[in-house]
This record gives sequence, structure tokens and C-alpha cells, in this order.
Amino acid sequence: MAEKAEDLGEPVAYLVLREGVPVYAPDGEPVGTVEHVLADEREDVFHGLLIKTSDGHRFAAGAQVAGLYERGAIVTEPAERLARPSADLPEGRREDSSLKRAWDWLVQPH
Repeated sequence: MAEKAEDLGEPVAYLVLREGVPVYAPDGEPVGTVEHVLADEREDVFHGLLIKTSDGHRFAAGAQVAGLYERGAIVTEPAERLARPSADLPEGRREDSSLKRAWDWLVQPH
């Protein structure tokens, strides 16, 4: 059984969310783990989460993140409904540019 939100600890800001914490769908089903928090810290803008799943990476835009906690995160969709970062993204909507940032982060050397 997946952890409940209250088992995830206190709510936290995106600035302190740790990479590697579990990510859950609203029903408590595991989605994956936080690979990277995408944000523009200078502008204080949270773009979303890059999530490592058993089926590859997925991206949860900021509007798809229901809660950030000390020991996990909750997103509004199950893994299969979250976008896959890709090099072939149309420009335009904010989510698309955030997906592009997710892709750029994935392919850059760390």
C-alpha cells in the first residue's frame, strides 16, 4: 500500500524538495521518483517535476503537481497520462516550453 499524504511529512516549497523522493498519483498509486525539479529560481517560477518512472521519464507541469512534501510529491495524474519529455516539442504554450526544459535537462551532461 502506498504512503498517504500525511505520511509524507510537512508541505515544502519546490526549492527544498529532494530529488529521489517518491511521487504518487491522487489515488495513492506510485508514479515514480523525482528526478529533477524544473524551476527558474531567479524569477521564482516553478515549472514542474521531471519524474523517473518504470516506463521512462515523465513530466508533470506545475499545474499537475498537487502537493510537495518532505518525503514525497503528489501529482494530479497517473504516470501514463503525464507527458514524455521529447526533443520534438512545438513551441507556444507554457507547458510546451517547460517540456523543452525537461528534455534539455535530460540530455545535458551532469
